[in-house]
Amino acid sequence: DGTGVVEEEDPFYKIPINKLAAAVSNFGYDLYRQQSSLTPTANVLLSPFSMATALSGLSLGAGEQTEDVISRALFYDLLNKAEVHTNYKELLARVTAPEKGLKTASRIVMERRLRMKIGFVNELEKSYGVRPRVLSGNARADLQEINNWMQQRTGGKIIKFLKEVPSRVSILLLGAAYFKGQWMTTFDPRKTKLQDFYIDEGRTVKVPMMSNPQAVLRYGFDSDLSCKIAQLTLTGHISAIFFLPQRVTQNLTLIEESLTSEFVHDIDKELKTVHAVLSMPRLQLSSELALGGTLQEMRLQALFTSPDFSKIAIKAIKVSHVQHKATLELSENGAGATPATGAEAARLAFPLDYHLDRPFLFVLRDDTTGTLLFIGKVLDPRGTR
Repeated sequence: DGTGVVEEEDPFYKIPINKLAAAVSNFGYDLYRQQSSLTPTANVLLSPFSMATALSGLSLGAGEQTEDVISRALFYDLLNKAEVHTNYKELLARVTAPEKGLKTASRIVMERRLRMKIGFVNELEKSYGVRPRVLSGNARADLQEINNWMQQRTGGKIIKFLKEVPSRVSILLLGAAYFKGQWMTTFDPRKTKLQDFYIDEGRTVKVPMMSNPQAVLRYGFDSDLSCKIAQLTLTGHISAIFFLPQRVTQNLTLIEESLTSEFVHDIDKELKTVHAVLSMPRLQLSSELALGGTLQEMRLQALFTSPDFSKIAIKAIKVSHVQHKATLELSENGAGATPATGAEAARLAFPLDYHLDRPFLFVLRDDTTGTLLFIGKVLDPRGTR
């Protein structure tokens, strides 16, 4: 059908790591769309990469048909299957490099006293750097161990990951991520003021708005989606891309439906550097979600019914629970650079206005690999609920 032709020519996707990142990120955009449609009136915050990592690791224990189910969801059917797990090891190393500041952890927890096959345990540890955990059956000890492990893995940032260990666990998938962004250009905290955020046409709430009257950002207007796109750089080669609809009442679904790795990569290539009067809410978002239902809506039902995990254990097991926690902080702090004086930015006689003062979507992307790290829908910046 010729649709893939253009992407193939992009040298970015010639690199196997970037191709893998595009695949797991496309799973992430699907996961986001599904979750957003389940909670249309609430904020959404996800770190899909942590969930993709858990599923990808799980596929090491799957028989052929079940592996195909996971592969399709993660878009691995478009990749060289033989290299997926060695490439994932490399992708994990890139995305969690210390300068990124991203803390992410994924884990596979098995029902109590399950006898796992050593081959699976070794494969998982080799490519994903984690050992699967078998529950002891002592709920209190198990809870403490899981929470301690998560806390340690996220550098002390994700505490009390689980409130309780669910009953009747067969396979429990865990994914968590924490990120506190540092802008390349610091916002002056003295300019942060309480301002109106339009929740809808007639309703506003007061939220702390950061502002920079001389921001340098990358900008574009998408007329098909009638939304203003702005990209702001964070340290560690990570960028935040904001999708701001022109009108407060505008449905975000159209924007949501167009999000793919390739679309976001093309945006990244096409945006122009401009000067802008910028204001945006201070974002301190956190979410805890049981994602089992969401994943079952994503052609992954088979994992929850009668999958083949014969490479993990002789006993029949299935995914029973999926738990996700994501925390994101984007406040004033940055690398301390003062706004650039704009030889490199298009100096407009009237600088552009870019005010995130109504519902918007955002994507946090690792620019070196193209990995989707976080994705969110902010209908009300006062909290994720």
